[in-house]
Amino acid sequence: MELRKLQRTKTGTFFVCLPRDWAEKNGLERGSVVAIAETSDGNLLIRPKPSAERVLKEITLKPSQFLDREIIGKYLLGYDIIKVESKERISPEDREKVKQAATRLVGLEIVEEDYAKIILQCLLEPSSFPPDKVLKREYAIAASMHRDAVTALLDGDRKLAKNVVARDNEVNRLYFLLVRILRTVIQNPSLGEKLGIRPINCLDYRITSSLVESIGDQSAQLAKEVAESRAVKPKQKVAKLIMELHSKIYDSHETAIKALFLHDVPLAESVRSLQNKINELKEKLHQELKGKENAEYFLSAISHLMRIYENSIDIADLVIPRLSA
Repeated sequence: MELRKLQRTKTGTFFVCLPRDWAEKNGLERGSVVAIAETSDGNLLIRPKPSAERVLKEITLKPSQFLDREIIGKYLLGYDIIKVESKERISPEDREKVKQAATRLVGLEIVEEDYAKIILQCLLEPSSFPPDKVLKREYAIAASMHRDAVTALLDGDRKLAKNVVARDNEVNRLYFLLVRILRTVIQNPSLGEKLGIRPINCLDYRITSSLVESIGDQSAQLAKEVAESRAVKPKQKVAKLIMELHSKIYDSHETAIKALFLHDVPLAESVRSLQNKINELKEKLHQELKGKENAEYFLSAISHLMRIYENSIDIADLVIPRLSA
């Protein structure tokens, strides 16, 4: 950060000199017009070219062992055009990596392709995707995965379990999209003003999105174990206890997300207050399963559910700093 003293003319007008390097980098000279806007938190935002369209960020990558990860990384950093170029023909393996990466990222499409070049472009307009709506959609899918994974466990439904695993891809896509939007907001405060989100809130959205993605991952892992099992159903007492544990944990992340958007601290605290009851149910299940056939299978499922509850507590813990921001 560069600090500069505020000065004042004899007529009472305040002024401050702009950094020379910044002005030259943006092609400004004497007489150039800049746009000045006040943000919701009282800061002034200076834009060098108020009438110009947003400049598309682009980057060129070379085929490599980690090409798919590089593409995802550049997408998250906000690049609009990602070129993959090679001096020789791009191999079928690298083409597949490019296509697989594109399918994992919302809005990224292959717009041009030849023997030695592939051009991907993100066709999304960031202002069309408010972070809260993307997060709510991500959570809705993750929550449905949790519910259906437990249903598949109790019913021994391997078909439903496979469906849950497939849904994890959509949660990941929305997570990547939200990270991209939040990074764009941080770099462009005017976009944050348009979307109604301040840069200080971006970190909370980023952490929450990661925790929601983890709920989806744990649900997918539980469902994967069901899909690969012999469709074993729990005994009636165990099933009842698992259902009760699931109900408490499901309510915990529903409450945590609601508290986050309402900035409701007492509601958030109610998530942690469930801890004793949830631990009690876990211990009852451990005792009931001790020495029983397929105990390891059901104990693993319980472990996934407990991790989901830990994610719920972490989401609820974000409510206090957001309230005071």
